[in-house]
Amino acid sequence: MSKIRMTTAQALIKFLNNQYIETDSGTQRFVQGIFTVFGHGNVLGLGQALERNPGELTVYQGRNEQGMAHAAMAFAKQSRRRRIMACTASIGPGSANMLTAAATATANQIPVLLLPSDTFASRQPDPVLQQMEHTHSAAITVNDAFKAVCKYWDRVSRPEQLMAAMLNAMRVLTDPADTGAVAVSLPQDVQGEAWEYPESFFQKRIHRIERRLPHPRDIAEAADLINQKRKPIIISGGGVRYSEAGVQLKSFAEVFGIPFTETQAGKSAVESSHAYNLGGIGVTGNAAANKLAADADLVIGIGTRFTDFTTGSKSLFRNPEVQFITLNASPFHASKLDALPVVCDAAEGLDALTSALEEREFRTHSDYQNEIFALKAEWERERKRLAEIEYTVEGFLPEVAGHLDDKLDEYAAVLGSTLTQTRVLAVVNESIPNDAIVVGAAGSLPGDMQRMWESSVTDTYHMEYGFSCMGYEIAGALGAKLAEPDREVYALVGDGSYQMLHSELVTSLQENKKINIILLDNGGFGCINNLQMEHGMGSIGTEFRYRGSDGQLGGKLMAIDYAASAAGYGAVTYRVSTIEELKAAIDDARLQKISTLIDVKVLPKTMTHGYGAWWHVGVSEEADSESIRAAQERKRLGLEQARLY
Repeated sequence: MSKIRMTTAQALIKFLNNQYIETDSGTQRFVQGIFTVFGHGNVLGLGQALERNPGELTVYQGRNEQGMAHAAMAFAKQSRRRRIMACTASIGPGSANMLTAAATATANQIPVLLLPSDTFASRQPDPVLQQMEHTHSAAITVNDAFKAVCKYWDRVSRPEQLMAAMLNAMRVLTDPADTGAVAVSLPQDVQGEAWEYPESFFQKRIHRIERRLPHPRDIAEAADLINQKRKPIIISGGGVRYSEAGVQLKSFAEVFGIPFTETQAGKSAVESSHAYNLGGIGVTGNAAANKLAADADLVIGIGTRFTDFTTGSKSLFRNPEVQFITLNASPFHASKLDALPVVCDAAEGLDALTSALEEREFRTHSDYQNEIFALKAEWERERKRLAEIEYTVEGFLPEVAGHLDDKLDEYAAVLGSTLTQTRVLAVVNESIPNDAIVVGAAGSLPGDMQRMWESSVTDTYHMEYGFSCMGYEIAGALGAKLAEPDREVYALVGDGSYQMLHSELVTSLQENKKINIILLDNGGFGCINNLQMEHGMGSIGTEFRYRGSDGQLGGKLMAIDYAASAAGYGAVTYRVSTIEELKAAIDDARLQKISTLIDVKVLPKTMTHGYGAWWHVGVSEEADSESIRAAQERKRLGLEQARLY
């Protein structure tokens, strides 16, 4: 057997260059590049290997380990999990910074390869700089923390262990049913140690992502159940997008007269204007989808994990006769809500179910279809109202405005604006190119966008809401731009998320990968401020206020110039406080060749809210406040309507 002597790091890079993915769309390289933040734990190992011979891997310089791993995740998500990036960080704090991103990728089932550096396998210099020591075990390092947030974890303590570790890593990264973050921990001494690797380890490997076919028995049972129902509804999740099953979903809905709704991950698999597309469902859903869900006698989940936001903490489906069918590549997710599980690829499952239902000559009644279209039209009128709503002293009434009390004038004065968030989003939606990618993640924006955003081109709505990770937005925009460089990409981000993590804006400038940041500044963590007040308490630690004379965080509202911060990096920036300024900024930003930031000041409490879905959150069971006791009662009533499992 022919062998090649090289270091562990060199062998790893050579191996990554020879991994390919085969789908029904063709064959392509799987690992496209590697994000790096170098330190003493990896610069002389992986760093030296990448300097000498990166092969086809593009090396990117990250600014923040969490940010670069978010960018890698977004790249894979926008690539429909068919291409990935790797990320390497130094030992200790560098590696630990990737933990949040690992959890984000795993929660969303997006493949990301993390290569955290580790302390010396030999232990000779222990405790090395940035090493955490445990008195009860010398074998534990910071990198053991990745076990809780990854789909696969390994530590390469000897050069020859790399082979088994990387083959297992590829197995998980290419598994549609159980993918997520993979962490292969690399002690810094082992990275530089040499070994004679068999040439066969570096052969071109083609990992076939095959569409899992449903079992005919499961299809027959599902078709029989659908055939008994009068008011079925579909929940379309991320699996529909990753399997490119939008065409099958549209046809299925049209042939059988079954409406479909969207999760955050499923949105833009089908254009929003489609007659049977009712849009977002659940806690961040709209009135049409939620009203229909409440009365549905059958829920068909396709490629969805049935999170609490999608199901209204299992309270959304109130018909006592409601039953569930799932089409999912994952047996774990297919079994949720005590459903009839059909374990399969979304496209293959829809094709098979279509044939079975055609044999049974199933179609929903015209009365139900009329109800669907009426609810869709009713919601469109409400969406139009939200898009046009403006601030007036007497007539201002977005759904949560009542919590403002007498603060509106203060907000307007400090922010220098009376723009409402819903109107701003509507203008952005109308003004940017139809094929532009919009990226979001946390705060009040995901709810507003799932309800209000109209997608006319597929795969343009890029929302991270499995982990709802603040700080994903700008790094995610960079990853999406790397995946689809010919499209305009817009990160819609709140001021709270921008403060938390925007470092990869600099990477976008360095790489000349233009992203557009639309920052909606409402003076705080507005979403959680709403949550506080809706459940009977006051505002604490969620608005951006100076500490007051009473020692509490209730002083004057802070005025922050976010455009100035981005301008300092070299981005083109705009300051917006009117609709006219917003439209002009969007138009001018489209002409720019480098990254832009539009700093839009909006009034707090001017987002969408409610529409019939309940969310189960912890409420204090002991309180001397009447408003908190009222929140307790609402929780009790919500639990009465919720399924227990």
